[in-house]
Amino acid sequence: MSSEQTISQDDRPVILLVEDEALTIMDLGDVLEDGGYETVQCASAERALSILQARPDICGLVTDVELSGKTNGFELATSVAEARPNLPILIVSGRAAPDPERMPPGAQFLARPCSGDEILDRLKSLMPC
Repeated sequence: MSSEQTISQDDRPVILLVEDEALTIMDLGDVLEDGGYETVQCASAERALSILQARPDICGLVTDVELSGKTNGFELATSVAEARPNLPILIVSGRAAPDPERMPPGAQFLARPCSGDEILDRLKSLMPC
C-alpha cells in the first residue's frame, strides 16, 4: 500500500479501496495489487473523499457499504460520481442489497460472499485503463 503523501512511482492504475474491516481491506488490497493495481486504502467515506480530492491519479473506487463514520458506501459512491462522473465505482456488500435508488449511474454492485478474485475481475471489467 502506498502512503497517501507519495505520488505513484510506477504506471499501475491507482484504486481507492474503502473498507473498515482490517483483515478484509488487507486481503483485498493484496489481491488488487497482485492483479496489477496500486491501492490507496482507508476506512471511512469522509477520508475517501479527501483522498480523492488530493489524488487526481485515482482511476477507480471499490467500497464496502458499511463503513466507519457517518457516511455509508452508497452515499460515498453518489458523492464520488458527482465529483468524478467517469470514475469506475464498484460497491461490495454482504449485508446491504443493491438498491437502484441509491446506486449512482454507472456504479456496479457485487454481493458478498465473493472472492477477492471476483472483485478484481469485476473491477477490471469496469476499468478503461
